[in-house]
Amino acid sequence: MDEQKLIELAQQGGLESFNQLVLVYQEMVFNTAYRILGDDASAEDAAQVTFINAYRNIKQYRGGSFKAWLLRTVTNACYDELRRQKRRPTTPLEPVSQDNDEELDSPGWMEDNSPSPEEALENKEIERAVQNCIQALPDEFRTVVILVDIQGLDYSEASSAVGKPLGTVKSRLARARLRLRDCLKGLMELLPANHRLISESER
Repeated sequence: MDEQKLIELAQQGGLESFNQLVLVYQEMVFNTAYRILGDDASAEDAAQVTFINAYRNIKQYRGGSFKAWLLRTVTNACYDELRRQKRRPTTPLEPVSQDNDEELDSPGWMEDNSPSPEEALENKEIERAVQNCIQALPDEFRTVVILVDIQGLDYSEASSAVGKPLGTVKSRLARARLRLRDCLKGLMELLPANHRLISESER
């Protein structure tokens, strides 16, 4: 069954059809929430809220990119969570040292036997460095760079997802990329070519 048919059935109250949409988009929604919030537990909560809200409001979906509509829902859920966190600040955890044996022995990257331990550790360090740079961005910059450069939305879809004019999205994205370049300058030689940020003129 195609996506549009699933959406139509979900709009008529079809929970099974909506659950099929959840299966398609749950990884994207969680990853987006994690990139914005930087915390697994908060991202899981935001993803759950996203799908609850999406089910409740799916009758308001009027066509266009369902992916963008869903990403707008998760973005709103993440912004709500960020506002709650600012009202109730917590002490951030200390970053894990690269010399920490427990981190090096983590089974998370050992489950896949395809990369060598050295490659897996390097990828883990790159991922952590990139995520730290993303987390350092202001909320509105972080969101647009996640939507466009990570989730692959075009400018119009990103504009719809964040509810801001196209020019605002382009401006925020350009400034976010500049900040990320500055943050990642010392790591650029470690990043694979397909992970390097591209300039506005190359899009």
